[in-house]
Amino acid sequence: MSKIIFISNRLPVTISRGKSRFTYQKSIGGLATGLKSYHEQANSIWVGWPGLLEEDTTEHEKTNIQKTLRNTYHCLPVFLSRQDYELYYHGFSNETIWPLFHYFSEKTQYDSRAWEAYQTVNRKFFEAVEPMIEPGDVVWIHDYQLMLLPKLIKDAHPDTQVGFFLHIPFPSYEVFRQLIWREDILHGLLGADLIGFHTYGYVRHFLSSVQRILGYSHNLNLIQTEDRFVQADTFPMGINYDYFHTVKLKAPPKGKGLTGGGSGLHTILSIDRLDYTKGIPERLLAFDRFLERYPEYREKVRLQLIVAPSREAVDSYDELRREVNELVGQINGRYATINWIPIWFFYRPFTQDELIGFYRQSDVLLVTPLRDGMNLVAKEYIASRTDYQGMVVISETAGAAGELGEAVIVNATNRDGIAEGIKTALEMPVEEKTARNRIMHHRLRRYNVDFWARDFLNALSHTVNVSREKTPYLNIDKDSSVIQTAYQQTKNRVLFLDYDGTLVGFAPTPERARPTQELRQLLAKLAADAKNTVVIISGRDRWTMDEWFKGLNLHLIASHGLWTKNCSQCGWTMTVTLNNDWIDSVRHVLEVFSDRIPGSFIEEKDYSLAWHYRQSDPELVASKINSLKETLSGLIGSMNLEIQSGKKVLEIKDNRVSKGFGASMFLNNRDFDFLLAAGDDVTDESLFETLPDSVYSIKVGSGSSAAKYNLKSYRSMRALLKKLTEY
Repeated sequence: MSKIIFISNRLPVTISRGKSRFTYQKSIGGLATGLKSYHEQANSIWVGWPGLLEEDTTEHEKTNIQKTLRNTYHCLPVFLSRQDYELYYHGFSNETIWPLFHYFSEKTQYDSRAWEAYQTVNRKFFEAVEPMIEPGDVVWIHDYQLMLLPKLIKDAHPDTQVGFFLHIPFPSYEVFRQLIWREDILHGLLGADLIGFHTYGYVRHFLSSVQRILGYSHNLNLIQTEDRFVQADTFPMGINYDYFHTVKLKAPPKGKGLTGGGSGLHTILSIDRLDYTKGIPERLLAFDRFLERYPEYREKVRLQLIVAPSREAVDSYDELRREVNELVGQINGRYATINWIPIWFFYRPFTQDELIGFYRQSDVLLVTPLRDGMNLVAKEYIASRTDYQGMVVISETAGAAGELGEAVIVNATNRDGIAEGIKTALEMPVEEKTARNRIMHHRLRRYNVDFWARDFLNALSHTVNVSREKTPYLNIDKDSSVIQTAYQQTKNRVLFLDYDGTLVGFAPTPERARPTQELRQLLAKLAADAKNTVVIISGRDRWTMDEWFKGLNLHLIASHGLWTKNCSQCGWTMTVTLNNDWIDSVRHVLEVFSDRIPGSFIEEKDYSLAWHYRQSDPELVASKINSLKETLSGLIGSMNLEIQSGKKVLEIKDNRVSKGFGASMFLNNRDFDFLLAAGDDVTDESLFETLPDSVYSIKVGSGSSAAKYNLKSYRSMRALLKKLTEY
């Protein structure tokens, strides 16, 4: 029976060491609450770090913890050493990814030891979960600590549904590209079938980075990688609305007058974890500006500032705490009277019920992070206000702001704007507050945390089905037997093999795709079989092909079928007579556009021109390429020319020349009992369509094709050819 496997840095169970035994307590709120209904199923399991270090537990204790977690809580612990955890969590996760993804580049640390630990721990998580993955399972990975894990799982279990959700912002391309290990992180994430984000802005940033850094295009958020499709989409996380709206509190928060209820004061509430991304100093300065600009509110309003301790051992967080303390002291010193203190500061955590007590007795919630993935506190506050009278003042850089448009939206760095927002919230008419809150309540009630989880898992299933329909891949290990059997039973074979994208991956520039020694040896072994005729059929020019395949017993077809060469000692034969009278006029147009699009360049072949833009800004190319095509179409309309679109290249060539034409000329008056043709892009479609129905045609990579079979990538193609040489 298939199961759901949840994976996160921490388990939804907190383990504490007592005097004589360990105690276990389930986590509440956020992710644990959202996935509770799924996790409580008997066939689900949650994988994560239990909060205990290897050095602090004996092997016997580990065994007992594993048994208890598995049998009672459906959890699998991943134990980490102190060094690994420090470097992976406090190091790379929270000193590299956290500040960079929150736009604090100046706080970002680049430590190769931390990066190595991040890789090591991601692999430890993989090694823990891999043995339990079975056909039909669904794996859902959470957050920035495990961004390499999706690829590790997908590589080992390609048929498993893999989802990933990022609970923090994804930064713009200009920020993300500062990351030294950016390609590794993107490839890791793209191991997932579905990647979820809180807002569309984060999705847009991710798609931009994938396209600009890896060169993968997308359509309607569906990314086409070398071997599959990956969906990126928006799933704003909800809360357990019913709990916050209906919970009956046993008692108000402890402490006389803690909430200000009955004191006649307007109460402004601020709740955050101690972190520089939350904008706490900026918020205090904005409150100071509010008291300065609106003196009529002095002695009539109180800010209750709740800050939960976080990473107290880190120097920068200790400095932040001191800064907050100093600002609270300065503001209270400036405005306090005998009967009134403007800011009450609580540096300690509160229980969920205590926080709800604060929510229900506060007139305004002030939520102004400099950058926040979502911020569920704002949603919890609204749901808790059953009287529809509280109002949220929230910064536009909080993910939740996109859903809470009826709240008062402010700029987190604009003190005057926040001061005005506080005043607006306090003075908003009752009818208007009620109307705004009813809209937000309806939205939060419908898109609650259960809806969020269900929506993501349904989208994951749908994405996998769509991807499978688009790319019905041939499984090299299971399904290649049909081709292998036919190959073994025949005696006169021809193999037409495209080069770029089929036998090698794409390189930034054409000259950097030179065949490796490994590839040359594979081709040599294929060609050494007397039953085989191996043909490299490419858009490359004949001089390049002569140089690259020198010394190999191969047949060559160059320039998309224009030139053929039957053996290494033979000369080149032209399949059709052409002229270059058009070259100068077309080159001029391409030069104009190349000058406007940095990174693009023109490759001049005999009887064709290719315009490459793999290294250009994709958004700039997208804005210009249609204009280029229109200009070229108008210029060559009366000539025997065509514009052929390849992968990051436009080629202008004679429309009488194609790979299908070149292959037909090669096969003329020859009789083969086995035909195989492999290619990766639109230039190979004429080859698939022209060859006889008996051909074993293979499309390499994703996308629709006339080919009978699909392979994931050039690596899969090489694996198939290697199998053919081993029979």
